[in-house]
Amino acid sequence: MSRIEAFERYSNEYDKWFDNHADIYTVELEAIRRLVPPAGTEGMEVGVGSGKFAVPLGIKIGVEPSEKMASKARLQGIEVYSGIAEDLPFPDCRFDFVLMVTTICFVDDAAKSLREVQRVLKNGGFIIVAFVDRESELGKQYSEKREDSKFYKNATFFSTPEVLTYLKESGFVIKNVLQTLIPGKLPETILEGFGTGAFIVIKGMKKQTGL
Repeated sequence: MSRIEAFERYSNEYDKWFDNHADIYTVELEAIRRLVPPAGTEGMEVGVGSGKFAVPLGIKIGVEPSEKMASKARLQGIEVYSGIAEDLPFPDCRFDFVLMVTTICFVDDAAKSLREVQRVLKNGGFIIVAFVDRESELGKQYSEKREDSKFYKNATFFSTPEVLTYLKESGFVIKNVLQTLIPGKLPETILEGFGTGAFIVIKGMKKQTGL
């Protein structure tokens, strides 16, 4: 419960962050949008929060453990299920794609969470994982100052190689990696790969089975 307590207590402050950092939010959203499957596919966001990413990306279904955040998302038209990433309330092979934005930093078991996503995806479906790279300058700042942060105090930061390993071990084939928030580059810069950008977006495909 400690990992979601901040989102229960400070849900309004969470939303204000996006308003106060619109330039960062815009480029993060664009990086994710580039890897989201085209219209006509059904997606679900794990850790949908107040819908800051699901709404503009056209995702209609989400899972969220914080009731206050879920209430905000429902007001935006999202069908929100109460639950956690390690135990998704859906049958096998339900979705075309699943999105996780920074959620991996707040789960209790990253490997189990990714296996659950793999379970609820259709054969050939996609996972899109977005997070702040622990090895980036911003990631290092967050890690060093997390005791002073309402939201990151109980977070676990990962490096990109760690997340790639988790995804591969969970049955995903890596298709794309994008990075943004790159020191020395224009704020809107989005590049392939990782290593310099703070915000990483990885797209993995569920291996097709039973064919």
